[in-house]
Amino acid sequence: MRYDLVIFDNDGVLVDSEPISNRVLAAYLTELGHPTTYEESIRDYMGSAVHRIHDLVLERTGRQLPADFDTTLHSRIFEAFDRELQPIKGAAEVLEYLVASGIPYCVASSGTHERIRVGHARTGLDEWFEESWIFSAEDVGRGKPTPDLFLHAARSMGVEPARCVVVEDSPLGVQAARAAGMDVYGYTGMTPAERLTEAGVNGLFGAMAELPQLLA
Repeated sequence: MRYDLVIFDNDGVLVDSEPISNRVLAAYLTELGHPTTYEESIRDYMGSAVHRIHDLVLERTGRQLPADFDTTLHSRIFEAFDRELQPIKGAAEVLEYLVASGIPYCVASSGTHERIRVGHARTGLDEWFEESWIFSAEDVGRGKPTPDLFLHAARSMGVEPARCVVVEDSPLGVQAARAAGMDVYGYTGMTPAERLTEAGVNGLFGAMAELPQLLA
């Protein structure tokens, strides 16, 4: 294999959380007086850390979000996860393939550690990840599209960035991977292929079953 480490995004790549979380986010922002559609939430916030929501709302309106925004948002998202969250079809099979092939992997997500772990526990993917293989934007302070998170994951796993490949589904994540000097493959489950191509992917795939061939 031409890579020494596979770095997975989490939301939308391993767990099918993006439709849920963006629906909740759009509704909460609208409730707070910042009218936001589901489509706008996907466009503006998908793949980003929560600080981007604060930054964009302040930039656009001059108003700060409530101090308890993050806590309330995550509480509502977790409640929805308990009812609805599923793994991405084929994700567990890809992880099983990597384990069988002896290929190291990890997850590097804009979400909080709590969000990653709640999602994995709810979908049964927690059995595939050791604690030391889970990285969050919380670890570095700045989320995607900056390269910090991916560089932190590679450094922690002991692999040079040029020997890493990232699996992403958002343009912000693709930009972060490219800025880190890593190859990146774009999953088109929710994001139009052209948006991922514009962001700089090395290749595209529409089903997890296609990923092992891309990585080989």
